[in-house]
Amino acid sequence: TAHGNGTVTDNVTGLMWQQQDDGVSRTWYNAIAYCDNLGLAGYSDWRLPTKKELMGIVIYGSYLPAIDTTAFPSTQTAFYWSSTTYSGGPYSAWGVFFSVGNVGGFFKTFLYYVRAVRGGL
Repeated sequence: TAHGNGTVTDNVTGLMWQQQDDGVSRTWYNAIAYCDNLGLAGYSDWRLPTKKELMGIVIYGSYLPAIDTTAFPSTQTAFYWSSTTYSGGPYSAWGVFFSVGNVGGFFKTFLYYVRAVRGGL
């Protein structure tokens, strides 16, 4: 459900998402800070989504981007950070490539995109 205030709620999970990212790529550390400091639609409890949450908005079978573009317009066909540290080591984190919807892990110092979420956990 799009709320007309820059947010959209997933009616299955109940999570509220930032509808459109700001187009700025960030390190993982800066992505967490961005979400923690985001004031959107009167809410201040935004956070970086977990790997599982981020995978939950992928539309498998869609490409370039692999997401509902009505609910999430202007999504980059690129990697978006999750809050989940990569299992291969503490210096990397998981994320989702919204070009095709696959997941991967990269060094936390690399620059990628962010979509904030609130609720859950």
